[in-house]
Amino acid sequence: MKFACDKAALCEAVNSVSPAVSAKSTLVALECILLSINGNTLSVIGYNTELGITKTLEVSSSESGDVILNARLFSEIINKMPSGMVQISVDEKLLTLITGGSAQFTIVGMSAEEYPEIPKIDPEHSFAIENAMLRNMISETLFAVSQDTAFPALTGTLFEGKNGVLYLVSVDGKRLALRKEEVGCTEDFRFIVPGKTLSEFLKLSSRFISEREDGSLPVSIGVGSRHILFSCCGFTMVSRLLEGDFIDYTVAIPGEGTTEAVVSTRAFMESISRASIIISEKVKNPIRAMFDSDGIEVSCETGLGKIDDRITAKITGEPVRIGFNDRYMMDALKASGEDEVRLELGSTLSPIKIMPLEGDSFTFLVMPMRLKDDR
Repeated sequence: MKFACDKAALCEAVNSVSPAVSAKSTLVALECILLSINGNTLSVIGYNTELGITKTLEVSSSESGDVILNARLFSEIINKMPSGMVQISVDEKLLTLITGGSAQFTIVGMSAEEYPEIPKIDPEHSFAIENAMLRNMISETLFAVSQDTAFPALTGTLFEGKNGVLYLVSVDGKRLALRKEEVGCTEDFRFIVPGKTLSEFLKLSSRFISEREDGSLPVSIGVGSRHILFSCCGFTMVSRLLEGDFIDYTVAIPGEGTTEAVVSTRAFMESISRASIIISEKVKNPIRAMFDSDGIEVSCETGLGKIDDRITAKITGEPVRIGFNDRYMMDALKASGEDEVRLELGSTLSPIKIMPLEGDSFTFLVMPMRLKDDR
């Protein structure tokens, strides 16, 4: 195995696949990166049996082959090599010679036969979506993924395709986040992607660079019975899917509320931020919000003190008072990405629904917190 390539391109490939490498494993091969040369194409692969990331790039090669190298060691070597071209050759004993500028390393490799095989997906469903849109949909729902492993299905985000519309839904029992966009998927489907996978996809997809003249950047998605595959710009990411039944989120979303508030997202967030100053981690006191004809009165009282604040808002319907968790509401408002949002409320103990002023591209629910004087 022998090839040469630009150091910067190889660094990007190694750094991109590193999140899929096990930091510590009983199987030494999982702590390694697989390098595979086929013709003039180099595949750099990281895989930890749950998540696999591959980056392919064109190199100058005179000999095909495969080798696995300790990921931490190889990454440090490549990142600290002088700029310019790097040459790598592997002999019959898997001794790997890495040369760049005046620097030269020799490290011991391992046989690629010891590396676990990345699952090959026979897609049951496949579709494409613009990278920017997919990133937005993921980032605007990922915050509501559950961290409670007692309910594995809720530690991921539901992907559901219905009538050409893609829905992403995350639920953790105290809040819900739903995003939907028309993507033209021709089949209906329903599967759950682990939150950890989506978090890594957001990091990886920031490296995607469009080579198209129109700047479009479609991500291809293929889904098998147990795995999902994301492909774009020479990168592929394979992840297992979560098993189990996701909740019927349509039942959880309340109908039209009796009170509606149109409010500046920034003003509401700033008011909540002020109120949260006196909320301690030990006792998560609720923030009280009174929605009346004059706007929203925001207040909170804890052992550290009390605050009363008021912001302007356009209120229609009956006055209503409700309590909520400051962080949950802040997460939802931040995820909206809107200058103004529409809040729909029912009773004091009904979920707070947060939506855009026009349409229903997103729906966020924040469950209320019971106030001491609630009956």
